[in-house]
Amino acid sequence: MIDTVYIEQAVIDHPRTHRILQRFPDARQIICERYTEIFNRKSQNFRLQKKQPALILAKKFKQHVLPVPGKYSLGAHHNYYFSHMLNCIYDCRYCFLQGMFRSAHYVLFVNYEDFFMAIDQKIKQHGDEITQFFSGYDCDSLALEPVTNFIDNFLPMFEDSLYATLELRTKSTQIRPLLERKALNNIVVAWSFTPDNIANALEHKTPSVDRRIEAMLKLQEKGWSVGLRFDPLIYDANFHKNYEVLFKKIFDQIDINRLHSVSLGSFRLPRDYFRTIHQLYPDEILFASPLEENNGITGYKRTLEREMLDYCSEKILSLIPDEKFFPCHDVT
Repeated sequence: MIDTVYIEQAVIDHPRTHRILQRFPDARQIICERYTEIFNRKSQNFRLQKKQPALILAKKFKQHVLPVPGKYSLGAHHNYYFSHMLNCIYDCRYCFLQGMFRSAHYVLFVNYEDFFMAIDQKIKQHGDEITQFFSGYDCDSLALEPVTNFIDNFLPMFEDSLYATLELRTKSTQIRPLLERKALNNIVVAWSFTPDNIANALEHKTPSVDRRIEAMLKLQEKGWSVGLRFDPLIYDANFHKNYEVLFKKIFDQIDINRLHSVSLGSFRLPRDYFRTIHQLYPDEILFASPLEENNGITGYKRTLEREMLDYCSEKILSLIPDEKFFPCHDVT
């Protein structure tokens, strides 16, 4: 899987670095001063690198925990995200990471302890006010779990917290570390879904919709709370039927009592990100959709976007209580 590992000077002697390198004994090891020398290099071909990404082991020096972008919330008073990793092993054509990063290599920040300190500081800062943390903004929370050991390292931070919660956003089926642990009420494992035809066409290398549902059901049986993320909504000629089938497939099987939340939002990308991705995949059918630009954001035409959100909202609210539903706030 990994044939080249770049290692920052700052983490050469870190125990986590040694453990990870043992997993790739045949990989070429290259020492660098800073990961940005590799990751931010100009004239890189993201599309070509995606075929065989390298792993970069690095140290994150600042901004370990950041406020969530925009108005995204699941009802908490305070909302933050953190990224122990940059980039994703999956290859979803609509993913904004392809427009944001120059490189397709995986960056793993091995100094977890600095993340722990930053998370703990936020928890103490807000006291008895509910604080929500999100993992999976710049990566998939679970997809590289055998390498990162993210679960065993980060979940203990939340075991004794009464007011802090953590969302693990994923499309992965790497759930064994969760199945082997006692379920925590303040952890939400949230899966992203699109209809089967969209997933097959645009979500390359991801587990199928059925396999994601199977993983979700296994966790629910063990007492874990799960979330459903229909974001982005992707339009095609059979949009209404496809999403109706998807909702029925999921909601006919899950335990609503162990469902933490459902959110949805339409396809949207910052203009420059969209242009970069369009250049990478000029023939991608996704970009032939009825798109337009508004205030620097490329997305579906407003009337279509509103129709999609309204339709899905109505269907979802017929299946779950209002208090579990958190629609996107971007559209007015």
